[in-house]
Amino acid sequence: MTKPARSFERTRYVHHLAVEWPAATETIADARQRLAAKFPRHATRRMTHLGLLLGSVLDGVVAGLDDAIVYATTFAETRALEEYLASFPAPSPALFQSSIHPSAVQQVMIGRQQSIGRVWPLAADRRLFEQALLTALLEPAERVLVCGGEERGTWMLDHGVASDRSFAFVMALTRQPNGAIGRVGFDSGMRSTEGVPPGLVDAAKQLAARATIEWSGPQGSFSIAFTS
Repeated sequence: MTKPARSFERTRYVHHLAVEWPAATETIADARQRLAAKFPRHATRRMTHLGLLLGSVLDGVVAGLDDAIVYATTFAETRALEEYLASFPAPSPALFQSSIHPSAVQQVMIGRQQSIGRVWPLAADRRLFEQALLTALLEPAERVLVCGGEERGTWMLDHGVASDRSFAFVMALTRQPNGAIGRVGFDSGMRSTEGVPPGLVDAAKQLAARATIEWSGPQGSFSIAFTS
């Protein structure tokens, strides 16, 4: 590791954490039935599987115009796209509408009629979780919701363009340590070309276990630790 001549540190405190890690065999119909109580009546009929999972982890989190959301996903609404493409050579207009549905986090916010100050949508593969944290740490809002997830693919999985797990997570971060259940830290002073951050699915698994997560990369060193 090398230490640059000038460096900076950032800290945020975790005040809410939730992870959805459903059974690998769960379908969107299963999710609609399991999670119906967490949504306005009839809202789930227009939502994707990822939207349902993200809505579940955001249940009870009231966002406002002073807050920001960082939303991270690699493949997004995989199942909706699969179903539309499978309808060819006679493409379904209804499935087309589903395939271009607003993102999962937009589905939740629109359905609950919640406004937000800023949304930072991030779509990538390598270092996506790291970029999501860095975006949250640099965001000026007092509270930032860092969330993300995927839908489990079927035939698109064979082509390497889908996730093999359905999941969603959210962390609510502020600058206030009082009452926090964890801490997210960043120090640009210690960098490494060798460090590899967890992928989105591994990060969600470790967050569910409230495990300590640490790594150093080209941006600097990151750490997530929980008090309990």
